[in-house]
Amino acid sequence: MDIEDFDYHLPEELIAQTPLKDRDQSRLLVLGKKSGEIDHRHFKDVIDYFKQGDTLVLNDTRVMPARLFGIKEETGAKVEMLMLTQLEGNDWEVLLKPAKRIQIGDKLNFGEGKIIAECIETLNQGGRIMRLHFEGILQERLDELGEMPLPPYIKERLDDPERYQTVYAKEIGSAAAPTAGLHFTDELLSQIKQKGVNVAFITLHVGLGTFRPVSVDNIDEHEMHSEYYQMTQETADLLNATKENGGRIISVGTTSTRTLETIRQNNSQFVAESGWTDIFIYPGFDFKGVDGLITNFHLPKSTLVMLVSAFSSRENILNAYNQAVAEQYRFFSFGDAMLII
Repeated sequence: MDIEDFDYHLPEELIAQTPLKDRDQSRLLVLGKKSGEIDHRHFKDVIDYFKQGDTLVLNDTRVMPARLFGIKEETGAKVEMLMLTQLEGNDWEVLLKPAKRIQIGDKLNFGEGKIIAECIETLNQGGRIMRLHFEGILQERLDELGEMPLPPYIKERLDDPERYQTVYAKEIGSAAAPTAGLHFTDELLSQIKQKGVNVAFITLHVGLGTFRPVSVDNIDEHEMHSEYYQMTQETADLLNATKENGGRIISVGTTSTRTLETIRQNNSQFVAESGWTDIFIYPGFDFKGVDGLITNFHLPKSTLVMLVSAFSSRENILNAYNQAVAEQYRFFSFGDAMLII
């Protein structure tokens, strides 16, 4: 399957630069998973498509202030470091700019020595393994020195960093937000529960895969980056009961979807487990866990467009995206949403 099969034309002015004042006032394109039929609503109307006994699955990861600006100790040259994934101890996988000047043994200084990062391994595409040296608690140092790592297509500065967090964000560890969840408010979640819909949480820490484009023409050759996920026994039991009782599992975001499908591809039912997933979902994939999907509008030729195409069909998705462009929907992280059901 060719990468060009997942391209579409997106005018730059439709890339949302700031969040709306009210989270649930974004627009909602409702797509019939099989029929391809389209309705245009607002996100607060999503509750109309849920039924008693359904379960909504949310990713409760929390974004770290993971972008640091410092200097290379040997030369004083300015450097930017984006922390992606914690490995063992204080070793982290990171993205550096400029990366080519940072080699094994080089040290980076952040906050006049409050964090020293030593390069211990070089990776492809600007990646490095850095060993961090600091006093106290790392999260406190990051809160002091770090910035929210907004995607590169967002040029505006974010006045309130909490708008790049979901209202239910809890487990710190992501380099990017699970943006489909940004539309929910506490009030809307309360209304959903009152309707008899279950709300469950999983964790997937969003890492390098979000920032890495597909660089091959044949998508079968693309390799996804591993990301850490976790499901509790409570969530597993709730999801299994939902299926047994004829309810639907509605996944909020591609991160939740990848977690649910990772677990169900390897087991006859949902189980409590944690680990690393590099699951790549594209057309032809056999979904075993997810019945409905809430998601934002994704970049052309991205793995996320491939995932939603697998859930519905490439033709349905590209038609929906073209309609969204024609209707002036807002795209990407701070943009509008789509419900596929």
